[in-house]
Amino acid sequence: MNRTLTASVCALLSFPLAQPCEGANPAEKPNVLLIAIDDLNDWVGCLGGHPDTRTPHIDRLARRGVLFTNAHCQAPICNPSRTSIMYGLRPSTSGVYMNAPRPWTVPALKNHVTMARHFAANGYLTLTTGKIYHGSGLPPGDFDVVGPRPGQRLERDTRLIKDLKGLWDFGAQTYKEEFFQDRADASWAIEQITASHNKPFFLAVGFYRPHVPFYSPARVFREISKANVTLPPVKADDRDDLPEVVNELTIAPAAPTHDWFVKGGHWKNAVRSYLACVQSTDEQVGRLLDAIEGSPHAGNTVVVLYSDHGFFLGEKERWAKQSLWERATRVPFIISAPSMNKGTRCSRPTELLSIYPTLIDLCGLPKRGALEGASLSPLLKDSDAPWQRPALTTHGKNNHAVRTERYRYIRYYEGSEELYDLQNDPNEWTNLAAKKELAPVKQELARWLPKVNADPARSAAPRKRKAPKKKAN
Repeated sequence: MNRTLTASVCALLSFPLAQPCEGANPAEKPNVLLIAIDDLNDWVGCLGGHPDTRTPHIDRLARRGVLFTNAHCQAPICNPSRTSIMYGLRPSTSGVYMNAPRPWTVPALKNHVTMARHFAANGYLTLTTGKIYHGSGLPPGDFDVVGPRPGQRLERDTRLIKDLKGLWDFGAQTYKEEFFQDRADASWAIEQITASHNKPFFLAVGFYRPHVPFYSPARVFREISKANVTLPPVKADDRDDLPEVVNELTIAPAAPTHDWFVKGGHWKNAVRSYLACVQSTDEQVGRLLDAIEGSPHAGNTVVVLYSDHGFFLGEKERWAKQSLWERATRVPFIISAPSMNKGTRCSRPTELLSIYPTLIDLCGLPKRGALEGASLSPLLKDSDAPWQRPALTTHGKNNHAVRTERYRYIRYYEGSEELYDLQNDPNEWTNLAAKKELAPVKQELARWLPKVNADPARSAAPRKRKAPKKKAN
């Protein structure tokens, strides 16, 4: 091995989770590729969530790093989940519970240092494209370089099901694949990966699909047979043992009812469309991984892949997310770094809130005391390391789920409860909260509930008023 290559290899192994080589430069830091996927539940091959899913590239990444098989979001809706990841705060602390307000307009968060800003302050070039925060907005000055922003509908999209409204629609789109937003975002990101930089880079790429509308390229859609699509399991009386408050808190705006999907004969086609979106997004993940592997950064890049929350496709007779059950909170979550063992699976309950402090450790950056997540460094070194922390998800003020390796405990603001034994009831069909013998289990889980439940945050930004319509002559 020549001297230049030896020095390069040593430098790759110099950040905190690795044993440094002799002659390594401790000042050299790894690049970061952050891949966010919208509304992707556990229907990926490496998690075994659906028998018909095709995700060879996400599975490839899992073989290169640590797959957290019991990972959960901090909120089952876009804005609060993404805020918690980038700001490192729980929704119960920030008060950002719903899709408004944007966190950077909240006075209490104005001076909070986001993940991207922390990397920029420590010598990184920060770049982003696609959906990292909710919608197309970004905190002022958060990233040095900004690529294409996401579009929920493109001008080229054709509505396919006439009686659906808003973003709800599904099926194949026939325009050229290069114009699909996620492909355009991946292409821009590849240009940044292959460019020459004089700093390590922090590149955040947000893919929009499989968010509604479930639009995929016709080529991908045709590869999935509607006749052979497997529907998720549904139990007719599943909701009979749920507290009344569930009906109030699990409303998904504009989502069609489960009856509409079933009686109208749409269920299989909707599941097929979701699977096609998953496969199409996986292809874009593959393009990013190919670009990294074929670049000079191949041995010195940390890759993190996650979804902001899960998604229901008929389970519990509902669609969308907006709940504290497993299907909405459990997400794919993979970390791959040069110093780590490959192909490791970790079943400890983990949170997306941990991404910020974990990347600080991996990249050797100064720690930030305000962050509420725990670094996953111990689990990256040993997936069976002692880990006492559960995963917490919040949906609105004072509604929380606590997830351990075995149980899910839910407590709502008015005191009603749900308890599920995921080891024996993975579909969460039987609410055990009323069983007296399980009171000690509930008591133990309840001690992890947040002590702070902030009021819903309000924006300090002035509302934009719509211009009045001109009267016709």
